[in-house]
Order: sequence, then C-alpha cells, then structure tokens
Amino acid sequence: MCCRAGQFTEQTNEEGKVFIVTGSNTGIGKETVWELARRGATVYMACRDKVRAEEARREIIEDTKNQNIFFIELDLSSLDSVRKFVEVYKQQEDRLDVLINNAGVMLGPRKLTKEGFEWQLGVNHMGPFLLTILLLDLLKKSAPSRIVNVSSVSHSYGNLNIKDLNSEKSYSEVGAYNQSKLANVLFTRELAARLEGTGVTVNALHPGVVDTDITRNIIFLKINFGKGVKYMAKPFIKSAKSGAQTTLYAALHPDLERVTGLYFVDCKPKNVSKAATNEETAKFLWTESEKWTGAPTVLLN
Repeated sequence: MCCRAGQFTEQTNEEGKVFIVTGSNTGIGKETVWELARRGATVYMACRDKVRAEEARREIIEDTKNQNIFFIELDLSSLDSVRKFVEVYKQQEDRLDVLINNAGVMLGPRKLTKEGFEWQLGVNHMGPFLLTILLLDLLKKSAPSRIVNVSSVSHSYGNLNIKDLNSEKSYSEVGAYNQSKLANVLFTRELAARLEGTGVTVNALHPGVVDTDITRNIIFLKINFGKGVKYMAKPFIKSAKSGAQTTLYAALHPDLERVTGLYFVDCKPKNVSKAATNEETAKFLWTESEKWTGAPTVLLN
C-alpha cells in the first residue's frame, strides 16, 4: 500500500537521480526535499528567498547527512530569473530525473509580475510553464523521467477566462487563483500528450488542505464554502509533511513510470473538472503561454 495513513511508504533508493523542487524552503516543498534527501537523491532547491533557502538546505543536510542538496535562486514572477536558473542549472548538471513544480502564490489584491502578468497566473502557471519547457531537453535525455505539477482541488472551481485571461477587465482574487490552478491541470494534460513516447511523464496533484504559509488563513475556503469552515475544517488540515505525500508518490512510485496525464489526490487518481478536460481550452492556454513567455514550441510527437 503506497499511502497508508496518509504516508508514502514505498521504499525507494534515489541515489544517482537528480531532482528540482521549486518553492522548497518551507512547507510542502521543504518536506519533499527532506524526504528525497533521506532517500539519497541529489536535489536542487529552486527558491526566491536565498536566506530562508540556505537555512533550510543546511538543516536538511545536517539531518540527513546528504551533502548533495543545492540551491539556485528562482523567482517565478520574473521570466529573466527563470531563464537564468535554467542557465545556471545546466552549467552544473547534464541530467534531470524529476522536476517538481511546487511553488505557488495564493490570493491578494491584483498585482503584476515583472512582465505584466496577473500575479497568480504568472507565478502559478506562466513561470513554471517556461521553466518546464526549457528543461525538457534534459528530461528527455534522462528518460524515464517525470514532471510533477502541484495543483489544487480549487481547479474544480476555475474557468479559463479566454476573453480576459490576464484579469485586466475585472479581477477576483479567488477567481484568479482558481484559474491558475486550472491552468496547472490543463498544462499537465496537454504536455503529457505532446510528450507521448518520449519517456517523460507529466502528472498533477492536489496535496490536500495543508497548514503552510500559503493556506494558513484558509481565506479561499471561507469564500468558496462559507463562513465557519475554518473551524469545521481544522481536523482535516494536513501538516506539511502529510501534504507532501502525494507529491512523493507521483515523483517516486515505481508503478507510475509510464503513467502520464493524470491527477492525484491522496495517492490515488481522481477525475478532474469538466473544464480541465476541454482540449480546445488547453490548446488556447498553450498557445497564449508560448506567446507570453517566449518559450520554444513543443510539437506533438
């Protein structure tokens, strides 16, 4: 059983494999790196906050005695930073076994990324989109390899606003967040189709409602499901360690080596929303993402 009592219990040896985990100086990302380090992996922590990342890195190395834990600065709100990260990474490594797109932002008044993208769409989708495309050469070279996109159950409440994707005409912080999480699933499914036959798999997941910096105030739950939900939901809120289990499952379970294009919750495949299965919407998002980020084209195999 892979996820008994919310824990990924499959024993794997990750020595010799190289991982990138974005947003890994705290919360789910940090716990993911910690477990990968215990299993002998080489891990690159891709984070915006250098001080917190270095603190987390030293803590993980001290605990696991795994010296192969590294940090490269990455700010997903800046496409220049994404490109610089990839450049630096490729100077240090010639392979990549697993890319875990974990980093994300949630809620707040409308603001823009460096390139003028609505903040949540930019950080949660556009930045990871470019990062992933620029690393595909190494992922293909290292196949069988995996891409893991941390999405959310909130994708089920999202709609891709084709006529106002950047929320310029109107803005809802919850709507923009849900749209960005839907984008994660649409991207996952479309990329899986484009990578068919390459040995690179792509899957998405919902980690659960986790007590981390991004969800601590449970604002989105209050808005989507009504007042008082914080009290009712408290018994169901996961620790960061528990929240990392489905990420680890998607990244490591041997049975998933050829499984692609799926969405997991609690280490099990789950159906996605109807909006997430719309192929025309997925292709629209892909085309716009290429235009906005300047990413190279990935053709269907």
